[in-house]
Amino acid sequence: MYAIVDIETTGSYAAANGITEIAIHVFDGIEVVEKFESLVNPLQPIPPFIQQMTGITNQMVANAPPFSAIAERVFSLLQGQIFVAHNVQFDYSFVKAQLKSDGFELNCSKLCTVRLSRQILPGYPSYSLGKLCRSLGISLENRHRAGGDTAATVALFKKLLHEDKSNQIAKSLKRNSKEWILPPHVQRADFDRLPTKPGVYYFHDKKDKIVYVGKAINIRYRVNSHFSNDAPTWQKQKFIRNVYRITYQECATPLMASLLESAEIKHRWPRYNAAQKKREDIFGIFVFEDQHGYKRIAVDKIKKNVSSLLHLYTLAEGQAIIRKIARSHHLCLRLCFMQQTSGACAGEFAANCKGACVKKEKAASYNQRVDSALEELIAAENYMIIDKGRNNKETSCVLIEKGSFYGMGYIPTNVAVQNTTDVKNYLTPYRNNSTIQKTIRLFKESFPEKIKPL
Repeated sequence: MYAIVDIETTGSYAAANGITEIAIHVFDGIEVVEKFESLVNPLQPIPPFIQQMTGITNQMVANAPPFSAIAERVFSLLQGQIFVAHNVQFDYSFVKAQLKSDGFELNCSKLCTVRLSRQILPGYPSYSLGKLCRSLGISLENRHRAGGDTAATVALFKKLLHEDKSNQIAKSLKRNSKEWILPPHVQRADFDRLPTKPGVYYFHDKKDKIVYVGKAINIRYRVNSHFSNDAPTWQKQKFIRNVYRITYQECATPLMASLLESAEIKHRWPRYNAAQKKREDIFGIFVFEDQHGYKRIAVDKIKKNVSSLLHLYTLAEGQAIIRKIARSHHLCLRLCFMQQTSGACAGEFAANCKGACVKKEKAASYNQRVDSALEELIAAENYMIIDKGRNNKETSCVLIEKGSFYGMGYIPTNVAVQNTTDVKNYLTPYRNNSTIQKTIRLFKESFPEKIKPL
């Protein structure tokens, strides 16, 4: 038996909105054997634009039963049936959430008449209920009212049953089908093409613009997880309504997937990616000679036409690097701008400093240690991360220059690269950012065996 359902609501997602009307037509495949229709008091105001669209006003629902009063009846009609709706995820998420709040745990097989119509009746310009019914000559009275929309969905489902020559409905009901979890506008082929390997996936909207970018160790599993839960959230319903296509880029390693995701978010600025979308200051480590001939090391924001030794994304990171090389090479912290007061180094700095701050040590001797420290620093910040490729005919390579992510790609195993220029021929450049910077530094610390100095 099929329970064909339509609801009207106060908003687009169940977590913060309520049902204003519900209609359930129990259908045996030939005729409707039972009907239930009711206005519902959502216990919250109905927004004006929804009142205008549905015709359901606050006055109309003021004396209607709250959902709790009809929950048992709704559950008895739905449990054990196949839940059918036009964009089933929307209706099911609301009904399930409302029933759960009243102590009923709904668990039904589901069919989406939008997805089924695209498969069984291909080629129509629109699969919205109103336009599709008009194209098929199906009568639709009381549009945007639960009873009228449910009756039209029954008629549409009858036609789908009759025209289903390739058994799409039966295939969709199989346990491993996953058909019902996909957004109504996404082609099944998009999902079937997804690999079970690391990479980055993209959700496209109706105009084919990328609206979400994500990374995954297993692309197919991760994409599936976006849609397989019944979360009644705003984010979930946004995905359901606005995702029309899914594409992906396979990566050899989880590290490359993380780097590509961050670079793509910064480049494309997708609508539904909340994280990583902020302006970032870029800092650098600079060296210059003061009026007394001493080389000074400083960390500051990157300036146009001024060359820096390293690129960083926080002042604290730069200061930590300077403190580290100052300790190991006995540099003066005051000449490195780590002590703001004038005069000789004080406190913890005093034992390490050899007196350059008060000209006790000559500039030539001090500068020699500065050069040695910077040479060591630069060498440590120019390297490649070499790892497995997508197959046994290549290796993956991530290139870091001057502490900054240059790009990544794949080098054939039968090619011997002699220098950085050779390496770059196989890489795709990307813009660096703070997330990439942190990811690479953490990886470098965790997997030193995969680091190849330049």
